[in-house]
Amino acid sequence: MSARLLVATRKGLFICPPGGDGWSIPAPAFLGEPVSAVLHDPRDGALYAALRLGHFGVKLHRSEDGGASWTEIGVPALPKEKEGDKPLDMIWTLAVGAEPGVLWAGTLPAALFRSADRGASWELVRGLWDVPERASWMGGGYDDPGLHSIVIHPLDPRRMAIAISTGGVWLSGDGGGTWRLGGRGLRAEYMPPAQAFEPGVQDVHLLAACAAAPEVLWAQHHNGIFRSADGGESFVEVTAAAPSRFGFAVAAHPADPATAWFAPAVKDECRVPVEGRLLVTRTQDGGASLESLGEGLPAGGSYDLVYRHALLVDAAGTRLAMGSTTGNLWLGEDGGARWRLLSAHLPPIAALAFA
Repeated sequence: MSARLLVATRKGLFICPPGGDGWSIPAPAFLGEPVSAVLHDPRDGALYAALRLGHFGVKLHRSEDGGASWTEIGVPALPKEKEGDKPLDMIWTLAVGAEPGVLWAGTLPAALFRSADRGASWELVRGLWDVPERASWMGGGYDDPGLHSIVIHPLDPRRMAIAISTGGVWLSGDGGGTWRLGGRGLRAEYMPPAQAFEPGVQDVHLLAACAAAPEVLWAQHHNGIFRSADGGESFVEVTAAAPSRFGFAVAAHPADPATAWFAPAVKDECRVPVEGRLLVTRTQDGGASLESLGEGLPAGGSYDLVYRHALLVDAAGTRLAMGSTTGNLWLGEDGGARWRLLSAHLPPIAALAFA
């Protein structure tokens, strides 16, 4: 493995050095503290870690030396516009902007924030906050709606797509100044039939884009897998046979728009692998078919759930990493055809990143 692996867990941030069979996982930063999001900025090498400290609030830290030391920086803050407005509960995702120093953050409750100074300060993106539809957004797994996906077009940074559980897919063409609902074709089977295709009620669990073909977006939805070929304006449902079409994670191949990976599970209150067998599914033909990849993964008796940001593929599209709620961490070789266990003793894993 040529890159470090950043592992955000309920009890700290583990930074795993490159290694082969002789992997060692050092003691974590922020020992005992829940890390909700982690980011490597390839522009300057900085690392970012978001902490969800409950009563003590949300904290954000930056490292300039590969994680050897950390400095606390600014955090987003939700506006207090009326009595009963909730404070920030969690930074759910962090993303690198196109302009120097620009970062983006998606939060719970659902809001989008922009920083122009490497996280020292944050500004609420009012264009999204003020859409009338925000009043009808609903919680998914949490009581409040949350913004967990930020996809920035690599060729035109003014174009953005975000996803909210539960509030659908939203698109901007002017860098976040104005927003419109995308997601035509998404289907919510938990709604009455007459409302199943309404864009604003869709519970997209994660959006992922193909870096080389950014118009192609993959969506792991609460009740299905969907693919867009027009930047999120519309989606087509993947109906190929699979152990389950429920899941949280999706990883898009960086160069091949026809390839993506998923982590299926039994949905709703159960949320465990189908029949106790942990699998990753992969399509290499744009969703026409799905193959199950399980070599090296538990063939039975598994209760691992893979969260939204805990399945990822490297920049070459050949090596994957996956972490679970039971603290298991795997590395997938040859596009996920073979898996090996790196650790079975970590805290529950929330997010992963290569650096």
